[in-house]
Amino acid sequence: MTITFADRLNARVADSAIGRWFRLEGSGHPREREGSRFMTDVRAGITTWAAMAYIISVNASIVSASGGTCVCNGPNNCQTDETYLTCVQGVQQDLITSTAAISALSSVLMGALANLPVGMAPGMGLNAYFTYSVVGYHGSGFISYREALAAVFLEGWVFFILSLLGLRQWLARIMPQSLVLAVGAGIGLYISFIGLTSGGLNVIGGSVTNFVGLGGCDSNDWVGPNLPYFCGTRVLRDPTVWLGIFTGGFLTVLLMIFRVKGSLLIGIFLTSIISWPRDTAVTYFPHTASGDQLFAFFKQVVAWHPLQHIGNALDYNYGKGKVWYALVTFLYVDILDTTGTLYSMAKFAGLRDPVTLDFENSTIAYCVDALSISLGALAGTSPVTAFIESATGIAEGGKTGITAIVTGLLFFVSVFFAPIFASIPSWATGSALVIVGSLMIRNVRDINWDYIGDALPAFLTILFIPLSYNIAYGVIVGVCSYIIINGSVWIIRKASNERFSPPNYDASEPWVIPPGGIVPGWVKYLINRRRAAREGGSEYPFDVRRSDVSADSGIARGFSPKNSSCGESEK
Repeated sequence: MTITFADRLNARVADSAIGRWFRLEGSGHPREREGSRFMTDVRAGITTWAAMAYIISVNASIVSASGGTCVCNGPNNCQTDETYLTCVQGVQQDLITSTAAISALSSVLMGALANLPVGMAPGMGLNAYFTYSVVGYHGSGFISYREALAAVFLEGWVFFILSLLGLRQWLARIMPQSLVLAVGAGIGLYISFIGLTSGGLNVIGGSVTNFVGLGGCDSNDWVGPNLPYFCGTRVLRDPTVWLGIFTGGFLTVLLMIFRVKGSLLIGIFLTSIISWPRDTAVTYFPHTASGDQLFAFFKQVVAWHPLQHIGNALDYNYGKGKVWYALVTFLYVDILDTTGTLYSMAKFAGLRDPVTLDFENSTIAYCVDALSISLGALAGTSPVTAFIESATGIAEGGKTGITAIVTGLLFFVSVFFAPIFASIPSWATGSALVIVGSLMIRNVRDINWDYIGDALPAFLTILFIPLSYNIAYGVIVGVCSYIIINGSVWIIRKASNERFSPPNYDASEPWVIPPGGIVPGWVKYLINRRRAAREGGSEYPFDVRRSDVSADSGIARGFSPKNSSCGESEK
């Protein structure tokens, strides 16, 4: 068997401090991860970035629809106000930088501190909720963009405290599994709908009779100037619709079928490249004032674009009740989203305990996630979360934090290509949203459809999230219906001493508090150290000079000095 350069490099890294920190196979660490290799993790990190890189343009496109810090004083949400739209384009360019930068920082922190092969970035679904449900399209929501960022900033610190105390992990584990799966599926439908509307392909538009209908018409064919994207005639005549469907949609799916790495990114960039020439029917740079500005920025290719509109733009208006409403809904949705993703990725990587349902370094991972949320708010973007696309890197063999660090470093390089990522049109990302939504809805396979007490709350959650255009409403409906239905059944069974019980009650999903308790590992460690110190009779329980840190100590071996052989000989 020939020893290659990669084999020698893997062995050298494993036998170093880096190898022991990341628990590479061959490092000698007592809990080294079987099958982990340095070069394999590097390749997995590149794969994860290729699968995640679409978020740079997609997140900027979605969040900029809120208008950011731009102020709209005109009618129809300023959809025809050139000055306002120019300001929004500047916000989108800022968001390209902030999305890539916070993705880089959070991914590196997750890999270096938590040693998990999980990439981090502003979350899909969360960004749509932030934009369309909280801030509103072009600022038409119940709080401003600045106030929403302040809510996200505080959410991160609340999460940090909950994570340190173990409450966040515990709250996630006690949620009925079918509801957790339903939230993910509902978010998938939600972002797919966004991808089909004017924020993406523009296949779906408004209808004065049916609320929604086919779109894709020219602005001259709208029902009226006060009803944008409400097509009266000539639906699906816009060539950009078909460009997005075929190159961004069908071609991407074919690449995914043949397992081409970075299929989503390839589809997005191919559609964008076709849209970049100026004298075509599908150009992203029309000969207008805003088109000229976009094209001038695009021609720079490589440039450092500082944050001009959204950096540290928080309005700490915590005396406003609606800010707290947004904070609470962000908390709840983020608990389900991030927690579910982290647990899924940990299980996929073989790092989750099948009994306690917890995973290695869970407290550190959640603290990193919480810190990233607050840092993301300072950078002007929606909550940061773990990405399900990390599964592509794990499937490639990624098992340690090296995978996440490589992903983060590639996001850092992407910061300097802001002119390219800022020039990706919405019809290039619309199909990607639909495809990602189809991947997220696969959760429905694991929902317990055999018992109506589990199936109906899950179904209502899936239904209400896209129809109400609000993730929080779907979650509230699901939880409340679950409590009412299953709480009533529980009361009836207890009151009748289980004589009245549903015929197929055995098919219901058992709701139990998973073992492992609520106390995080670091607290247990401190408690055990203090207990051991008390048994040793020292008033300095954490003094490194004491004998309880010695390998020969009776306490270190799990014995009390009173039971040691030395104690007996002295007697």
